[in-house]
Amino acid sequence: MSLDAVLARIDTDLPQATERLLDLLRIPSISTDPAYKADCDKAADWLVRDLQSLGVEASKRPTPGHPMVVGHSGGEGRHMIFYGHYDVQPVDPLDLWDSGPFEPAIEETAKGTVIRGRGSSDDKGQLMTFVEACRAWKAVHGALPGNISFFFEGEEESGSPSLVPFMKENADELRADVALICDTGLFDSRVPAIVTSLRGLLGEELTIEGPDKDLHSGFFGGVAMNPARVLSRIIASLHDADGNVTVPGFYDGVAEISDEQRAQWQALEFDHDAFLGEVGLSELAGEQGRTALELMWSRPTCEVNGMISGYTGDGFKTVLPSKASAKISFRLVPGQDPFKIRESFRAMVHELLPVDCTVVFDNHGASPGIAMSTDNEAFDLARAALSDEWSDPAAYVGCGGSIPIAGHFKSILDTDAMLIGFGKDDDQIHSPNEKYDLESFHKGMRSWARILDRLAG
Repeated sequence: MSLDAVLARIDTDLPQATERLLDLLRIPSISTDPAYKADCDKAADWLVRDLQSLGVEASKRPTPGHPMVVGHSGGEGRHMIFYGHYDVQPVDPLDLWDSGPFEPAIEETAKGTVIRGRGSSDDKGQLMTFVEACRAWKAVHGALPGNISFFFEGEEESGSPSLVPFMKENADELRADVALICDTGLFDSRVPAIVTSLRGLLGEELTIEGPDKDLHSGFFGGVAMNPARVLSRIIASLHDADGNVTVPGFYDGVAEISDEQRAQWQALEFDHDAFLGEVGLSELAGEQGRTALELMWSRPTCEVNGMISGYTGDGFKTVLPSKASAKISFRLVPGQDPFKIRESFRAMVHELLPVDCTVVFDNHGASPGIAMSTDNEAFDLARAALSDEWSDPAAYVGCGGSIPIAGHFKSILDTDAMLIGFGKDDDQIHSPNEKYDLESFHKGMRSWARILDRLAG
């Protein structure tokens, strides 16, 4: 009965909860632009006051960049720490917004009611689903369930430069039995999901240098080595005819998913034809014999993100370029060593260089993939709780992207993280006209109430 009363309170207070979210959305907390530093401070202060209104011992913690917000409720039992970020992406181009990005509003659309505004989905709306679930619990029971900590960041959208030092300096305070992160979404905009694996990322930029200046192709073509030709050969050699990455040792440590995981993913009935069709494509391009979800969630990749060489302006200029460069990213899965792959990739490039060319490398970060241990009882409890709230049963899923905070919880604090979010594929995060479905906000609150009920015992 206690949970029913909390859920009823969430339903009754939905208009007030929505108004609180709109108030937070009005603060232009853009972390990448120094002009909004005061607004990031304002958002942090807003959250401190809101947590304190719930009886949480909360404070704003300074960093070399934007402040962190940390709060603790105390209590007995499993220690849960909830992470979210209050900073948002820039809003350019403004002319593509139908209304002011920091003038949030409730809108009726063909697909239902939405909350429109920058940060509505990423991540203020998601963050507040948890806070509002706690508010309802406090209103009904006079205290929060279990032992809950709050950890809100203000630099996620600008690379989190202060995050790792802060976590290391405050490790004893932030360490918990499980971390809860609300910065993901529903699978296929309908299935509640717990992300249990994230791919890492290795970025490499290489520049092939040949002659000391651009050369006339009539005089030097066929005589002088062309760096664009060398770069093209290197890029073409990165995959075989079946889509496998050919960098030596690339697949070392890569494990197959379990039969249970494969069956669960197949049960999601993901339509890869429709997925590709939305972007004008029709065939899977990765390793042959793999499903689309396997390729996105459990297999590593090598992709060319950009190339430049020679004359690229209007018209035509017949030159042999003196340089050719490319940006290449590797999405990595648990078990792969990004630094060994970097060494192997660079060695492969050197082997393919002709005598008259040299190469310069520039690295753009290296982070490993991570997998959360679902042996932790909290995962099954949360999955059951989500299944009680939504029409479709909850699923363990992978994520093709990288969410560094989950890895930091594990590597710095030895804390497994559960990534549970309620965003939808069409929320337009990072884009003009960002929105968050009112249903996602409402059922997100109810979902967290159910999860807290299970985790607090």
